[in-house]
Amino acid sequence: MKTFLSHSVFPFILLFFALVLGLFACASEPTEQHAGEDVSSQPHQFRAMAHFPDFDLQGHRGARGILPENTIPGLLVALDFPITTLEFDVVVSADSLIVLSHEPWFHHEISSHPDGRPVAPEEALGLNMFQMTYDEISRFDVGLRGHVRFPEQQPMAVSKPLMRDAILAVEAHLAETGRTPVFYNIETKSNPEGYNLYTPEPHVFAELLYMELEALGVLDRVFIQSFDVATLQAMREIDPTMPLVLLVENERGLDRNLEQLGFIPEVYSPNFTLIDTELVNRVHGMGMRLVPWTINQKEDMIRLTQMGVDGLITDYPNRAAEALEL
Repeated sequence: MKTFLSHSVFPFILLFFALVLGLFACASEPTEQHAGEDVSSQPHQFRAMAHFPDFDLQGHRGARGILPENTIPGLLVALDFPITTLEFDVVVSADSLIVLSHEPWFHHEISSHPDGRPVAPEEALGLNMFQMTYDEISRFDVGLRGHVRFPEQQPMAVSKPLMRDAILAVEAHLAETGRTPVFYNIETKSNPEGYNLYTPEPHVFAELLYMELEALGVLDRVFIQSFDVATLQAMREIDPTMPLVLLVENERGLDRNLEQLGFIPEVYSPNFTLIDTELVNRVHGMGMRLVPWTINQKEDMIRLTQMGVDGLITDYPNRAAEALEL
């Protein structure tokens, strides 16, 4: 009597088992991560993490304590000190260009009209850069008056630059001097109340910024930070490998802030007054780096470094170099 596995049936059974084994093999292999997939349990990694410094000293808005903030001279002077990262803020003009500025309007403390008149407090919010072309923006001065809260800042005639011009100037300076390349920590100045009034929608802001950085060829040395979680979420969808920084000034605590963001960023960056040893340990335990802002007194720099923070953001890189003996 012939067995059940006849010559005519046996090949089909072999094919069935081969298909099943193939399905299990595919299921066990790691798949490529795509934007929008949930990887909330793991922080993202820097594209060039191997080259990232153990301690990250960041020049805030360039070196605001020395030269006017968010300007090309301010960024370049910061390179005279042992910083590892240039921190600056960006907004969007009416012609969709990325401009260095802490506010999407002209702040009355530092700004002057094209005819030299100081910007008055009551008119500042009306000088909305999202409704001005860059040509119009560039006619305002933001350095000649100095800064009342930073008496050591050297006054100089200077305007708000395009981000591309600022980064090109820094890269040229690095090449000319042979200095170690720096990272760029770029803050999107975005707020839900200002969408379509002072700033674009988050996804538009993120796309404009990303395309500019990609064209400049510096993505391997960039991370994006914001208080506005929507712009970080939008950037994550564009490029899951882009390292992101959650800025914090509230007292809601680590868990609630991360819950609002929806994933674990590469860096947690709170106001330095919120730092204690427990927070340092918890942030490190979750695989994030902890880089507080903005530390300008030497004793605070030393204290926070001893607590184990991974970097400092300061208006005075000269003071940090002395305090930390860098």
